[in-house]
Amino acid sequence: MKLSVVIPLMNEEESIEPLFEALESALSGIEHEIIIVDDGSTDATVSTTQKFAPENTKILIFNKNYGQTTALAAGIDHAGGELIATMDGDLQNDPNDIPAMIAYLEENDLDVIAGRRAGRKDGMFLRKIPSRIANALIRTMTDVHIRDYGCTLKVFKKEVAKNLGLYGELHRFIPVLVQLYGARMAEMDVKHHARQYGISKYGIGRTFKVLSDLLFMVFFQKFGQKPMHLFGTLGFLAFFLGIAINLYLLIVKLTGQEIGGRPLLMLGVILTLTGLQLITTGFIAEFIMRTYYESQNKKPYIIREIVDKKERQ
Repeated sequence: MKLSVVIPLMNEEESIEPLFEALESALSGIEHEIIIVDDGSTDATVSTTQKFAPENTKILIFNKNYGQTTALAAGIDHAGGELIATMDGDLQNDPNDIPAMIAYLEENDLDVIAGRRAGRKDGMFLRKIPSRIANALIRTMTDVHIRDYGCTLKVFKKEVAKNLGLYGELHRFIPVLVQLYGARMAEMDVKHHARQYGISKYGIGRTFKVLSDLLFMVFFQKFGQKPMHLFGTLGFLAFFLGIAINLYLLIVKLTGQEIGGRPLLMLGVILTLTGLQLITTGFIAEFIMRTYYESQNKKPYIIREIVDKKERQ
């Protein structure tokens, strides 16, 4: 099969029928399947999907709401296409962009093509401005230069999508996960429509979740396979600074001055103990990382292709 289209849904009953119509019209010339993941809808989304879904549709129904990242992960796990497209089910993404994205991906020998919402039809103060700030912050901290991290419309080669490791709420950081995988990625402009039905599931309240996930992604990106480089460096700096302060205070004490009431003594002790704790945390993190790879026979590398010159001769 050429293409699997993964669409997470939650409470989008009014969008279902026009969504399927748009998909079938846009993808009529491509062998494809549609994978709908119902993420704990409380309205008639499931029954409406079953009513209007074409025969080439799989419907995964969660027992409760798990979030968009988990819904995308489940859909990707059940996808059988050579290419996997992801998109929202609220009709703001346009399925007509998918054939052009596939063509661009194949012509440029890419692994991932990410949509960039042109003329975004969302509120300025609650959606656009926070999104621009978040995008700029993520680009700066991760050095992955994608302009629109929030666009769900993307097309992946199967092997990339199935090895992203989507957990928690990391769907916002898929471009970073793609970069960690070592895939070739580019962006292209896609259409964006105003929401016609229902209400948005996102708001300004997700800001702190994004910041928390960003800190994790920066750590994972830079120190995921070498945590001791972070904890050890900080630990030794704190430890030796604490030792230096304590040696200075020892010399002061030997000169007959009182040091018991000095805040500097407390700082020296705290830095020394903190340094030791960070160093031991680094050791523990290293053991966990090694256990993760060795217990599951995972490799800390990915081979794109093997060229054996002997076989070619």
